[in-house]
Amino acid sequence: MKHIKKIYTQNYSGASKYKWAIKMFVVAICFSLFFGFVSQALLNSMGVIIASLCICVFIFLAVYSDMLGIAVASADIEIFKKWKEQGIKGADYGLILCENSEKMCCVCADVIGDICSTLCGAGGACIIATITKRLSNLNLILLASIAVSAIIAGITIFFKAIMKERALNKSNFIILRLGCVLEVIFNGKKVKKKDKKQKSS
Repeated sequence: MKHIKKIYTQNYSGASKYKWAIKMFVVAICFSLFFGFVSQALLNSMGVIIASLCICVFIFLAVYSDMLGIAVASADIEIFKKWKEQGIKGADYGLILCENSEKMCCVCADVIGDICSTLCGAGGACIIATITKRLSNLNLILLASIAVSAIIAGITIFFKAIMKERALNKSNFIILRLGCVLEVIFNGKKVKKKDKKQKSS
């Protein structure tokens, strides 16, 4: 009986993982399509300077979300359990993030990262279209498109490399700070729930 129960729980956990992966697959496609259409519609009417600023914002979001994903994957859950017992601010939410590290890492590193990459590509296309408007030489147009794409990719990889090292070395501190932010955001809801319980008792 115990053996059957063990097999059932293993199959259930595997099925739940596949369900989560399918959900993220659908969410990533929907968000990428939506933001892709929006970015194409908005960025095409903007100049090179505004498009460049938008690309910088998208790169920042991609790098920061990637850092959070790596930090939560490498954070020590045992330390957060100790911090929670000691009553350290942010440890409660930090522990929740560590317990759901796979989902958190997927959302931050994959979903948000892919959406930001799509938006960066749209911004790059806008810059290329603006630069090559008056060019008739196909070789120059090709060179300009390669150069813009290479610059965007180079900047993204450079900052991701820096932030990955920081995320690995200071993962517990980063997740604790994120936990503090979440605690500030959701603190009001927690208080309301406690009040309702007290009234019902």
